[in-house]
Amino acid sequence: MDSLMNENDIMAIERPVQNLLKLYFIYSILTGPGFFLMFPVLFFRYHTLRYRFDKEGISMKWGILFRREINLNYSRIQDIHLTSGIIQRWFGLADIQIQTASGNAAAEMVIEGIPRYEELRNYLYTKMRGYKVHSDAKTHIQSTLASGENTAAILNDILSELRASRTIMEKISNSKKGSENV
Repeated sequence: MDSLMNENDIMAIERPVQNLLKLYFIYSILTGPGFFLMFPVLFFRYHTLRYRFDKEGISMKWGILFRREINLNYSRIQDIHLTSGIIQRWFGLADIQIQTASGNAAAEMVIEGIPRYEELRNYLYTKMRGYKVHSDAKTHIQSTLASGENTAAILNDILSELRASRTIMEKISNSKKGSENV
């Protein structure tokens, strides 16, 4: 097995691994008498859980009585978190929590049951909006410094622009104070 997942490996992910069902079983046992309510719900969630990764985004759906489907474009992703409890680590799993700018404090989507979760997270980072912008900015800065431009001259230009901005801001502030006294 490769150490890195390529894009075709990611696009081929459709279902969680069987370890997720084992994890659900243990979670259900930990509820004590609630096992008989919890396990059937988690069992059907596992068997109906489907993922679809494509060029535009991620789709996740599950449920029998109440179907739920979430579609996220990569450009809407704001942040990605990995969480892994001790039992999850024992099974080699983690939750990939994907957050958007929806204003909700909770994750918009939680991908679970994927064993190579760090590689999937890294892939999602490369697809989210702004990733290439930061990469291009770093390249531009490196090429500018490597091209032989004098760093001190650039910093002096920045300093003079800041001083000019400060002078303008002070004039605006003083003119507002003068009009309030009248």
